[in-house]
Amino acid sequence: MKKLILVLAVLFALSSCKNDTKGNSENTTENTEIEGLEVDSTEAAATKSEDKAKEIPAPLQAVFTAHGSLDHWKQMNNICFEMKGKNGDETHTVSLPDRKTKIESKDWSIGYDGKGVWLLKHDLGYEGNPVFYHNLMFYFYAMPFVIADPGTNYTAVEPTELDGKMYNGYKISYNDGVGDSSKDEYILYFDPETNKMAWLAYTVTFKDQKKSDDWHFLRYDKWQEVHGLLLPEKVTFWNVENNKPKDKKMTYKFDKIAATETMLDASVFAKPSEAEYVK
Repeated sequence: MKKLILVLAVLFALSSCKNDTKGNSENTTENTEIEGLEVDSTEAAATKSEDKAKEIPAPLQAVFTAHGSLDHWKQMNNICFEMKGKNGDETHTVSLPDRKTKIESKDWSIGYDGKGVWLLKHDLGYEGNPVFYHNLMFYFYAMPFVIADPGTNYTAVEPTELDGKMYNGYKISYNDGVGDSSKDEYILYFDPETNKMAWLAYTVTFKDQKKSDDWHFLRYDKWQEVHGLLLPEKVTFWNVENNKPKDKKMTYKFDKIAATETMLDASVFAKPSEAEYVK
């Protein structure tokens, strides 16, 4: 009987992305690689620290509050969403406490099982670096909450004009050894009136592991409530000129969102026998 209950619980968690009442929305993407960065996939970076909130500056605490509160985010144990990638629909499932991840599409599946990143190829396989991509879109989607991960440093930046409006901001950096690319940096820009996140600037250091002055920009301008949290309905990558956003490049929309307290079983993220670990 206990085994039956466990199986039912896992099936319920796996189906959560498909039970949302929101239908698929229009999605515009270009057939190009996302200009992204490798983000932390270690269990250490996902550890829930009670003392971490004391280190976060008050203005960023206000941003978390505007998005449903950091405490409420920490109560969630899984999140999943669907999005249209460059080669079709993708379903992303993440275990929040340990950041185990699985992405499924018609051509491939990618997962992180706590030991390593694995790739399962179907008819066409995956074009790109699975290690680079396995938690990339989750990290963008889970803003601003993921900047509260341990090993994170915060530095206020001067109010900045982006696309004709002034925003307050904080630069995010990481202690050495945090994640696979500890040289990555972000700047989170937020509306000074509403405290809602509006832009994310980031650098890419995945290949050479050296700090970069080449900034990329995402626009967060449409939000939706998910289980008491304000999470993005879409993000828009912008073309950049002189390290400032110039015009829109491509938009990714997120559908069938679920964020719950259900703890997903490790089998959800286990490497299939036909899959291979990748580096």
